[in-house]
Amino acid sequence: MSVDMNLTRAQFDEVMVPNYAPAAVIPVRGEGSRVWDQQGNEFIDFAGGIAVNCLGHCHPALVGALKEQGEKLWHLSNVMTNEPALALATKLVNATFAERVYFANSGAEANEAALKLARRYALEQFGADKDQIIAFDKAFHGRTFFTVSVGGQAAYSDGFGPKPQSITHVPFNDIAALEAVISDKTCAIMLEPLQGEGGIIDADPAFLKAVRTLADKHNALVIFDEVQTGVGRTGDLYAYMSTDVVPDILTTAKALGGGFPIAAMLTTAKIAEHLKIGTHGSTYGGNPLACAVGNAVMDVVNTAEVLEGVKHREQLFRDGLNKINAKYHVFSEIRGKGLLLGAVLNEQYQGRSRDFLVASVAEGLMILMAGANVVRFTPSLVIPEADIAEGLARFERAVAKVVAA
Repeated sequence: MSVDMNLTRAQFDEVMVPNYAPAAVIPVRGEGSRVWDQQGNEFIDFAGGIAVNCLGHCHPALVGALKEQGEKLWHLSNVMTNEPALALATKLVNATFAERVYFANSGAEANEAALKLARRYALEQFGADKDQIIAFDKAFHGRTFFTVSVGGQAAYSDGFGPKPQSITHVPFNDIAALEAVISDKTCAIMLEPLQGEGGIIDADPAFLKAVRTLADKHNALVIFDEVQTGVGRTGDLYAYMSTDVVPDILTTAKALGGGFPIAAMLTTAKIAEHLKIGTHGSTYGGNPLACAVGNAVMDVVNTAEVLEGVKHREQLFRDGLNKINAKYHVFSEIRGKGLLLGAVLNEQYQGRSRDFLVASVAEGLMILMAGANVVRFTPSLVIPEADIAEGLARFERAVAKVVAA
């Protein structure tokens, strides 16, 4: 395959809006959990496209599904339905609490749909006064104006003018704080069962139970944002499955397409009734290409072999990271679940997660950050054990360089 060596990182600054600051490396090819750049340098991928590439790069089942559908039907619009969409919706309904599915293109779009549905449900069931949405500090729910306002990070939501109203934020895992603000005016409580961007923070089981109990008491809906935790990432198909709580609405994206843009909002038939014809829509949502890939992802991931394999790989990561830490003393804890893991920097290395990321790239390893104090790992769910071992060896060299600097 020929590569145009004239396409450089410098051109990004000439043709792209400057809201990103991408690395100097430009990957051109991937296979499994390895990626190669323009110069042929190889990287092990512990980032997984931020928990998207659940089966690595160019998985044969996904490539096959995309090629096959690409020669059949690409797009229709939602004036008509299509077979891949019907098949994927059926798989999601059969595998979860849900009875109805709405397809979109991204996690933000799925969350936007969930929030609009919650507001519409409350309006039609209880009246216009019931509009409060409770969300949590350090949450992340997307970049549309509604979702970024519900997300609990001011750095992402401030500076764009007046925000959507009736949104209340409280500290995550704080039952008393939640009790203090919830009322019969609350229409929904939205949360991630494991906060991703906020620092890989797991929801306390007692807190989740309180969310469900308080929501029921005040006739509010519980929305689980499983955009990052869903589709096998935590070792269950969806993270709610390992808790005692079943949400009313669940959003899923990222891994659902394994790298092809697709998202879904899942809910019950009773709640779904309130998105009547014309109340919401998406031009590309549920298109045959995306749904064909989504079907292939579900067929591979929703198996005992893959889901049990996630738990096994989690232990390999934990053991390896703890071994590195025993030597270099840079982390205060390793937290998270499955293959959504965060190595929390200790007091000595506060604010330096990017240093570890940059050092890792120099060693041929792709990792992530979850804020300035957490190094994040979201590799392929089927990453070979040999790649875990080699990636951790590269990460150890990166850690050593940061420590020695």
